[in-house]
Amino acid sequence: MRAAVLGTGIMGAAMARSLAREGHDVAVWNRTRARADAVVADRIVAYDTPGEAVADADVVVSVLFDEAAVLGVAEDIAGALGPDAVWLQAGTVGPDGMRRIAAAVPGVADRLVDAPVLGTRKPAEDGLLVVLLAGPEAARERAKPALEAIGSRTVVVGDEVGPASALKLVCNSWVASICAAIGQANAMAAALGLDPALFLEAIGGGPVDTPYAHVKSGLMVSGAYDPPAFSVEGVVKDVELMVSAVEGTGFRDDLLRALLGLYEDAERGGHGDHDMAAVRTVF
Repeated sequence: MRAAVLGTGIMGAAMARSLAREGHDVAVWNRTRARADAVVADRIVAYDTPGEAVADADVVVSVLFDEAAVLGVAEDIAGALGPDAVWLQAGTVGPDGMRRIAAAVPGVADRLVDAPVLGTRKPAEDGLLVVLLAGPEAARERAKPALEAIGSRTVVVGDEVGPASALKLVCNSWVASICAAIGQANAMAAALGLDPALFLEAIGGGPVDTPYAHVKSGLMVSGAYDPPAFSVEGVVKDVELMVSAVEGTGFRDDLLRALLGLYEDAERGGHGDHDMAAVRTVF
């Protein structure tokens, strides 16, 4: 199979390597060419334009930062997409953003799959992401070789684009909440004259323990926020999408807005490109 990966940031680069590791030929493109060149290896070739990368691909995976970035290359992708090729849109753009992307490329709507992923740098590098899928069944079936290369499992949410992106926001609301709560617990322990390690010892092995608390607490104690698994600026963008998505539904967004304020404070404090664990600094 020939795959194209558009966007070679943390996730895109890792997906490209996972695809190549499984024996697929991979074309990569990134707006900054040097970031695409950094991924070049056996079976991975970098291209100057998204259209060149997409040409002859069986599966295209877009892993761009936001809706605007995807819309910026949507026509190039649609114009170069072969008649049997499938486009997996894996960036986090929210349900409304996903529907706008679909509306921008009506000619390939039957081959566009809403496919955001759960997982950060390490699961992506290991090909162990969880892929959330919504889109035409036939397109989902044709994309299976790529899905099996980048993920450990898939969760099918529907046959129309949008619901998978909605579920991604639900899951990321949990991630953003728990990371901020871990930061609060660590900071509160320090403020009360306790070693933050006692927090982990106290919850260890109990019903409220979670591996995530140990991973993120380790970063918070050491202050080692670079390189990021999931950046603060990425969390800010995603929580903004969450607030927008629930508008008009009757859902109370108090906690979402509080989270947004915390991560925005971390971003203003110079931690935008650092790991989300840097939310600890705002406490």
